[in-house]
Amino acid sequence: MDILFQNNFVWAPLLVTFKLAIITALLLLLLGVPLAYWLAFSKSKIKIIVEVLIAMPLVLPPTVLGFYLLLVFSPNSIVGAWLNQYFGIQLAFSFTGIVISSMLYSIPFMVQPIQNAFQAIPKSYLEMAAVLGKNKIQVLKYILLPNSKRAVITALILTFAHTVGEFGVVLMVGGSIPNKTKVASIAIYENVEALQYNLAHQYAIILFVISFFILLSIYSYNSYKTVLLTSFYNK
Repeated sequence: MDILFQNNFVWAPLLVTFKLAIITALLLLLLGVPLAYWLAFSKSKIKIIVEVLIAMPLVLPPTVLGFYLLLVFSPNSIVGAWLNQYFGIQLAFSFTGIVISSMLYSIPFMVQPIQNAFQAIPKSYLEMAAVLGKNKIQVLKYILLPNSKRAVITALILTFAHTVGEFGVVLMVGGSIPNKTKVASIAIYENVEALQYNLAHQYAIILFVISFFILLSIYSYNSYKTVLLTSFYNK
């Protein structure tokens, strides 16, 4: 207990971390569902390019993505200068900037599970909806989403968990501004650099426990659903 509750422990990095993770997950849910729908059923020639771009964060070092985002968000860039001049927005070294960066870095964890779930739904469901004259929004609302709840919940939790563990992208774009862009992973790194191992341990153990229970909730939920479905079909 002494290790976990030292007087010089600061909660702000954890609060910034969870604020970032919640906002990123919710915004990506709003963006990811229609994007997954388009990827699941589109026959566009650029579909494969979009799929590759969405999957890039899975293999691209976060510092590479963070570096180029920092260049784009910089007030000296065309985009950064335009946003600053006409809207008074500065994305580099701001909370808004790390939210956008986190969304780009975590997008495959939201889109891919939902896309796979949409593609796994029997085509007969969609054909019946077409015969009944249902539009795309109605198909999404009444057929795709109800039959993909498991994937949507999993994607939401994975996106949240992945954002909690982010380091490179957030550090490159947001720096380490206390109470603003300094997240728990950066706090761990800085405390290790300063040989403050007890403080680093405090942040690390909290993130470890939270990550464990997040993954436990996913596996428990999926196992519970599998048992229910097995019981239903065996009746």
